[in-house]
Amino acid sequence: MSSIAITKETYLMWYELMLMMRKFEEKTGQLYGQQKIRGFCHLYIGQEAVLAGAVSALRHEDSMITTYRDHAHALAKGTSPKAIMAEMYGKSTGISKGKGGSMHMFDKENHFYGGHGIVGGQIPLGAGIAFAEKYKGTEFLNVCYMGDGAVRQGALGETFNMAALWKLPVIFVCENNGYAMGTSVARTTADVDIYKLGLPYGIPSQAVDGMDPVAVHNAMDEAAQRARAGEGPTFLEMRTYRYKGHSMSDPQKYRTKEEVESYKAKDPIEIVKQEIEKNGYADEKWFEEVAAKIKAEIDEAVQFAEESPWPEASELYTDVYVQSDYPYIRD
Repeated sequence: MSSIAITKETYLMWYELMLMMRKFEEKTGQLYGQQKIRGFCHLYIGQEAVLAGAVSALRHEDSMITTYRDHAHALAKGTSPKAIMAEMYGKSTGISKGKGGSMHMFDKENHFYGGHGIVGGQIPLGAGIAFAEKYKGTEFLNVCYMGDGAVRQGALGETFNMAALWKLPVIFVCENNGYAMGTSVARTTADVDIYKLGLPYGIPSQAVDGMDPVAVHNAMDEAAQRARAGEGPTFLEMRTYRYKGHSMSDPQKYRTKEEVESYKAKDPIEIVKQEIEKNGYADEKWFEEVAAKIKAEIDEAVQFAEESPWPEASELYTDVYVQSDYPYIRD
């Protein structure tokens, strides 16, 4: 059972956060189509409950690390929409000074450590962050997100073994949206129950309805309690769905429109809205005010990105080495 009660305030927070993620990503898609944002770009639309339910069960000091589908994770951890949008524009005011773009965001202040383009590359890093927390004797943990395609990487087994052996405070989360790029889970794994991959290592593992923030909250809170008590890692398979393609260049020919619509019928934002209305937590005026507030914030973020300067050429040489006069750099 969850140790953190789900209240009226929780539902209101979930709705506002998920709507911000959804509208921010929709605007991102529009700007990409206008070529304001370049390079690779992966949208999170449809998967919002995975993060909303997690945030309500975690502390601000708990860290997150994730894949290249990372805009929503940064928002969930508290990164400014302005800094995220400017980063996608490649501007100097971006959260990674315009050097990371869509896939490589990093926000130390809010304990968000990327944004990683190498499939599965963040898995051992998440365990490393958790090791640091244990070494320092804190009560904080790391949440390490991965896609269903990443679980076939060899680093997963190596990391699971070490995390279990050392009882690291880490929650491994597979955001199983059904497809690794355009390849279905059923075509790439002998057992479609991905959560079972944690069981041989003695890691408590379970499948969770990733379209339901209540289910996510309860599973994450239980895993967090274990981590803080020194009982080691948990592996959660969040069964979710992305409404858009793998990336902006994905024609989505591998699935039917009927399949997509079947998942939209259980959209987490709409489900939370219905729950708020049913319980009388807010009226229509509140929903309108939240929508207007989010639109204004996103419009402000776009304007900020548009007006921000490009990085200076000298930035190519900063933040590369800790030692400023590293001997391999020559004028």
